[in-house]
Amino acid sequence: MSMTKALVPSHDRMNALDLGGSAKDFVTASIGKQLFGIPVLTVQDVLGPQRITRIPLAPPEVAGSLNLRGRIVTAIDVRKRLGLRDREDKNPGMSIVVDQGGELYSLMVDQVGEVLSVPQSAFEQNPATLDPRWREFSDGIFRLEKTLLVILDVNRLLDFTSSVKQAG
Repeated sequence: MSMTKALVPSHDRMNALDLGGSAKDFVTASIGKQLFGIPVLTVQDVLGPQRITRIPLAPPEVAGSLNLRGRIVTAIDVRKRLGLRDREDKNPGMSIVVDQGGELYSLMVDQVGEVLSVPQSAFEQNPATLDPRWREFSDGIFRLEKTLLVILDVNRLLDFTSSVKQAG
């Protein structure tokens, strides 16, 4: 795979450039044509297609549960969580397993990419043009050569109490 470089903004951020090489590492994942990043330190495992058992009365974003080496893992459909349409193709996708408070969650995505190291100086707050639903679950962005890397906040992504309040 080719290495993707982050662009360092030319405005006042250049003054904040850390010449010590301070960088952040993210596991990249694609959902549709959008590239997302999950902090590498939160990732426990990357899985191919899995057999998922549906959980009755679970929120629509909860696809079900799966067994990972004897542990029960809750599978979250990130597409639905971000308000996106279901996949049109029959490709089963992949999952990124994260640990949240001692519980394992499988974040279902279309495709898992590479681990990307981007300079901290290239980090930007969420732009006003970012979809409001995505902004709710995003820590910020990195502008790459050909795309935007949206950084997912796993804590907020897995906080279903805000969804329950909105629905109720």
